[in-house]
Amino acid sequence: MNPSVSVIVPCYNEEKTIRHLLEAIQGQTYPLGLMELVISDGFSTDHTREVIAGFQKEHPDLTVRVVGNSARTIPSGLNQAIRESKGEIIVRLDAHSMPIPEYVERCVAAHESGKGDNVGGVWEIRAGADTWIAKSISLAAAHPLGVGDAMYRLNAKAGAVDTVPFGSFRRSLIDKIGEFDETLLTNEDYEFNTRVRESGGTVWLDPSIRSVYFSRSTLGKLAAQYWRYGFWKLKMLQCYPHTLRWRQALPPLFVFSLFALIVLSLFIGFARYLLAAQLIGYFFVLTLAGLKLAIEKNTGFLLPGLPLAISTMHLAWGAGFLWSGISGTFKKHG
Repeated sequence: MNPSVSVIVPCYNEEKTIRHLLEAIQGQTYPLGLMELVISDGFSTDHTREVIAGFQKEHPDLTVRVVGNSARTIPSGLNQAIRESKGEIIVRLDAHSMPIPEYVERCVAAHESGKGDNVGGVWEIRAGADTWIAKSISLAAAHPLGVGDAMYRLNAKAGAVDTVPFGSFRRSLIDKIGEFDETLLTNEDYEFNTRVRESGGTVWLDPSIRSVYFSRSTLGKLAAQYWRYGFWKLKMLQCYPHTLRWRQALPPLFVFSLFALIVLSLFIGFARYLLAAQLIGYFFVLTLAGLKLAIEKNTGFLLPGLPLAISTMHLAWGAGFLWSGISGTFKKHG
């Protein structure tokens, strides 16, 4: 007998992308009679709920339930959806995602064969809008200079990893390690996967499990996203300092060095040369990467677009990380 599956999705004001997700779940190769979709909505103020209700009327063969998430955070939404769900296997997805038709079937197969305790796949990142900067952001979000060694965004091989996006797991895993940490407003997946690994479990990446993820559409939205990533990453590291990876340490070190050199340059002339050399070297590397990709894709806007997007990611992530430490220190001594 195939196990029952609950697909859980945290959601808030996603009227532009939620239909893509709903149609992708409807199109799964796994038996719809064994599936349910539980959407934990933070009381959206746009037309998200109307879009979901319209879809439910059109497709009564797929069980779709909407539960309220008054806290309006991702981990609280995930936990609420888990509590309201009934499936033996839980598949976590995102309202910005669009899984391939075999997504659920391949997640279940990986669990049935004992591949891992939390099983996930890779992202195919697409632009969140039809603009040159949105397209640049989507390519930056999958570029090694932007994401380091995050294998789920790169060409990966099957195997045990530190973390996977979204992920799928048996309900019994929650009984073993607990729910998602609601004190972390971002990085809840990484923290969850850290507990999986520290409990002796395996986080497994299967490249055949694929989903489309729609990246942010503007530099402002990208900066806000990566500021949150950096800010909450430090909060997570305070509990698990040994999980810090080299790619995560570079942005805050870079931002700190820029700030220090800017301050020193007000008093020391040599610091101005160091600051200029650092900025020139940094943007030279990014420009070369943009030029290479522009030639490969035969797309001229990537020459400025890729450096703009990657530098926004680095600076926002690093600044958020540092501010998390500074603001935390003020609170302790306040």
